[in-house]
Amino acid sequence: MTNSFLLNQMRHIIRTKHYSIRTEQAYVNWVNRFVRFHHKKHPQLMGEPEITAFLNYLAVNRKVAASTQNQALSAILFLYNEVLKTDINHLDDVVRAKRPLKLPIVFSRTEVKKLLLHLEGAKWLMAALLYGSGLRLMECIRLRVKDIDFQYQQITVRDGKGQKDRVTVMSEKIISPLRKHLQKVNLLHQIDLKKGLGEVYLPFALARKFPNANREFGWQYVFPAKNPTRDPRSGKIYRHHLDPSILQKAIKQSIRDVGIIKPGSCHTLRHSFATHLLENGYDIRTVQELLGHKDLRTTMIYTHVLQKGGKGVKSPLD
Repeated sequence: MTNSFLLNQMRHIIRTKHYSIRTEQAYVNWVNRFVRFHHKKHPQLMGEPEITAFLNYLAVNRKVAASTQNQALSAILFLYNEVLKTDINHLDDVVRAKRPLKLPIVFSRTEVKKLLLHLEGAKWLMAALLYGSGLRLMECIRLRVKDIDFQYQQITVRDGKGQKDRVTVMSEKIISPLRKHLQKVNLLHQIDLKKGLGEVYLPFALARKFPNANREFGWQYVFPAKNPTRDPRSGKIYRHHLDPSILQKAIKQSIRDVGIIKPGSCHTLRHSFATHLLENGYDIRTVQELLGHKDLRTTMIYTHVLQKGGKGVKSPLD
């Protein structure tokens, strides 16, 4: 079994398990790096010592973040457990990359207002959803029209982090502009249909179960890409969602333009959503559900802002 054949087999199993295209790309990339690190030695001829050596190299020599090392480990374990059907049990000598105890950066309400005022159109809508609904960037980018519920004023996040669904709040301020935006999206979809296009990617086996659903407006992305593109897996022409880098660049530029000194990003708006809800007196478990956190301790980190000052202690100078 050649390395090339092995990677193709890995891709097939990843797709069978319905992993995202981003996960597929990341896993294949890490296995490639692992094989190259050991001078293209076949993984079947390697085991725990070689895996440990590669992971230690990442932590000690490359000084990667803990999340990066964990992703590399997950990719390699997937290769051995799912593709090669080999159990890897003893990795006791791995030097773990240190996970820094960083507190989340949070924008003040004034900073959020300044930032949103600097944006317009679809970029404003996406940023407003990150802050007003606590969405992650990819959750916002992957929103489908059917998941917007104007009547109940809520948004359903499908297959979020941890492959979990959840319901979150929709701000009254975005209802009108979001309706107008969806009218434009619908018009674009009708034009695509007249051109013989109009299909969108459907997750899992839905494409087979509902063969016509991929042309229905409800399944279209709320924030579609400018042009249809060829799907790298199926080869079909779809109008995919907007590239996340478009919003990332817009947020970064807006932060600089409005004079915010904090090193914020798209995710900072989600941090601000959680912190400001807690400031408004909402129960932390409610905030946990809206954010989709599995562990309450993850949500608890936002309480640091509420203490106002180091651990809530008043300075002796005051």
